Amino acid sequence: MQVTHPSSVLAGAVFPRRTAVTITLMVGFALLTALAAQIVIPLPFTPVPITGQTFAVLLAGAALGSWAGAGSQLVYVLLGGLGLPFFADGSSGWTVVTGATGGYLIGFIVAAWVVGALAERKQDRSIVSAIGAFFIGSAIIYGFGVTWLYASVGSITTWEAAFTAGVIPFLIGDGIKIALAGLLLPAAWKLVGAAHRSV
Repeated sequence: MQVTHPSSVLAGAVFPRRTAVTITLMVGFALLTALAAQIVIPLPFTPVPITGQTFAVLLAGAALGSWAGAGSQLVYVLLGGLGLPFFADGSSGWTVVTGATGGYLIGFIVAAWVVGALAERKQDRSIVSAIGAFFIGSAIIYGFGVTWLYASVGSITTWEAAFTAGVIPFLIGDGIKIALAGLLLPAAWKLVGAAHRSV
């Protein structure tokens, strides 16, 4: 069975729909997420740092579609878990995957799938719909992250504490990422449309 990114997403409009191309794009977005993870601002009051990862996750889903987008994040998590310095601040290993931030890592996979599914339905073509799709993706990451924090961190004993540690410090930064991604994808589609019309 041939596994390719769908034609209705940005990657399908730009690159040939071939298995080798899709795999290359998945690995590429896994590397992009790893690179974004090195943009780190530690916070003294929470085990979760501010990073650039969510921006890469949202782009992966929108650009590759549901399955390839989720696959890129699965590759990211697996390679980091196997020892490559892919997680925040160059960390790696299964202790990170199962540690305080593990819920966010799982959320990356799910969020990329959902954002990709929305992109396949052309929800990344306008600024309003793209921002809506990315907001949903970010909410999914928060949901997994906060649930994991509550369940795994002994010092976090209430949902309010989990929300305070796992959501509130990141709202402004993630809002900026959502806005940037929401501007970038529709602009990219316009460039692709203009290029196709000029051919």
